[in-house]
Amino acid sequence: MVLLQLDPFLNELTSMFERSTEKGSVWVTLKRSSLKSKVQRNKMATAGETIEFRCLIRATDGKKTISTSVGPKDHQRFQASYATILKAHMTALKKRERKDKKKPAEANKREGSSKRPKKS
Repeated sequence: MVLLQLDPFLNELTSMFERSTEKGSVWVTLKRSSLKSKVQRNKMATAGETIEFRCLIRATDGKKTISTSVGPKDHQRFQASYATILKAHMTALKKRERKDKKKPAEANKREGSSKRPKKS
């Protein structure tokens, strides 16, 4: 797995989506991480230091895996770029076929009958 900077990661993610337009899938996972081992985190916690958590993002198409780490400062810029890439490459999705479901109340009104007997 290759840990890339933000811009090369986004470029490679775009090329992964382009390679998989006709056939294939791209899986993207996001995970909260501090990029430190458990021992280092425990030492920092006992010393009273604050741990800066980052977002670890991984993408794979089944053959190639890439990843990057996004800090709180770069989060807004990354999110905007990532959303643009997703919107541009979600065109290959199939439309879902929806069945027309009639509500029971509407069906009764159309037939002209009601369940309650008329009062006279």
